[in-house]
Amino acid sequence: MHKNYFIVFLSVFTLTFLPSNSLAQRKSKEQPVSDLRTEPKLVVGIIVDQMRYDYITRFWNHYGEGGFKRLVNEGFNCKNNHYNYAPTSTGPGHTSVYTGTTPAVHGIIGNNWYDKATETSVYCAGDPDYESVGTTSDAGKMSPHRMTVTTITDELRLHTQMRGKTIAVALKDRGAVLPGGHTANAAYWFSEGSWITSSYYMDKLPVWVEKFNAEKSVDAYKKPWKTLKNINEYVESASDYNAYEGKFKGEESPVFPHDLPALWDNNGKYEMLKATPFGNSMTTDFALAALDAEALGSDDITDFLAVSFSSTDYVGHKFGVASKEVQDTYLRLDRDLERLFKELDRKVGKGEYTVFLSADHAAIEVPSYLKDKKIPADYVSWDAMKNDFAQFLEFNYGTTDIVKNFSNYQYFLDHDIINNLDLSVQEVQEAIAKEVLSYEGIDRTYTAYQMWQNDYTHGIPYILQNGYNQKRSGDVLVVLAPGIISYQKTGSTHGSPQIYDTHVPLLFYGAGIKQGSTVERTEIDDIAPTIAALLGVAFPSGTTGSPITQVLK
Repeated sequence: MHKNYFIVFLSVFTLTFLPSNSLAQRKSKEQPVSDLRTEPKLVVGIIVDQMRYDYITRFWNHYGEGGFKRLVNEGFNCKNNHYNYAPTSTGPGHTSVYTGTTPAVHGIIGNNWYDKATETSVYCAGDPDYESVGTTSDAGKMSPHRMTVTTITDELRLHTQMRGKTIAVALKDRGAVLPGGHTANAAYWFSEGSWITSSYYMDKLPVWVEKFNAEKSVDAYKKPWKTLKNINEYVESASDYNAYEGKFKGEESPVFPHDLPALWDNNGKYEMLKATPFGNSMTTDFALAALDAEALGSDDITDFLAVSFSSTDYVGHKFGVASKEVQDTYLRLDRDLERLFKELDRKVGKGEYTVFLSADHAAIEVPSYLKDKKIPADYVSWDAMKNDFAQFLEFNYGTTDIVKNFSNYQYFLDHDIINNLDLSVQEVQEAIAKEVLSYEGIDRTYTAYQMWQNDYTHGIPYILQNGYNQKRSGDVLVVLAPGIISYQKTGSTHGSPQIYDTHVPLLFYGAGIKQGSTVERTEIDDIAPTIAALLGVAFPSGTTGSPITQVLK
């Protein structure tokens, strides 16, 4: 009797306690990797140049199911994503996405900037120490050497002992060089009808690139640019004929169709394609060729394909945010994205790759259009201020040479002259900041001394401080009033710390990504650490952002 009770007790004890414990032990042994990281065969980083967040919502009803809608419906949408620094331009934008930090740390403070050490203007990707590959021009003399920290692409390469590949593709050199990082296997960009690179990466183009160039597939895009759909359906945009859009050289008016063959010679020939949606299609063609030829995502070691769609920026600058040209460009880009994703499904496998899509900056509505709609907006001319500013410098300091350069909304001062005049640099900075603030169209000014002495946590000064690099930035920072730009009267531009330039999309999709959305604020330097956390690799060396926890499974 007692023996039977003991057997029952032992059975109950075993069923109640031992199975769960042993199962937990087996689970910890069988699934540690999935608990630590996601191992997609390929990560695809997509940057759409000059994309406002509302291009997703504004054109939503025109998109197909396989492009933007696939990312939003099956992936994760960060609706309140912002650049947290200025100037908001292409070079800093691409760098910040991939480094997980801002110009204050990574050093790319503009597309071009005044270099205080050499007293010359430098280009963010320019490097005379390397030669062009694939062209006889200087268009290939590029490298990422001005970027002072690592990228997520670098960290993935280091993590895999350089076995994982990184290939970067864009029409613009800086759109490929900077995302590719210091260790990319290759970065390619488009120049004069061919895809080229730099001797930083290789001495000769791969056979597959030479063959791609020789086939001249880009010639198929030398055709009239007509709207993808009936133009009357583009009610989300302004009228086709208006005073707010630029024109191609030789056009009588900025309206569809744009006869590219007839305008070809007067608009840079192949360079003209960059300012049409066909430039994005060309980029997709080449990215797919790279996917195949480089066998990206074909094994268990994670590779990285960085793609930047640059034509959206060229079109936005020429025709403006509200143009039918911009709308048509995004509808066609949506189809290119669908084409890319279908090939990834086929060659890498659905669920076997991870995608993120963002932008390098947004853009302002054309101020002349806003003015006509009775919205505060206008233009400012730096040339109109020159005389007053020169008189101020002469009167107070006896020379205009005290200012060496003005670029990226920053004044660079000659500290040697200031010291020779036995003046305080801080006081001169403050005096110039107060003078410039008195000019029409200027909203606020800050000094380098303020950037050094304060730790701003929100608002415009926070954005400026994140863009301020102590070694490379200037002495006086200028912010134009909301709605005010220094630009031509047609087309849109960007660069400011205002919200219309900072609010950009951020979409995640694929392996390791939850389905959903958030309206909590995310910032552009959160992208790289999010991907690093997903992959289980080291954060880029200058990371200041944080992983977006809602995104990751």
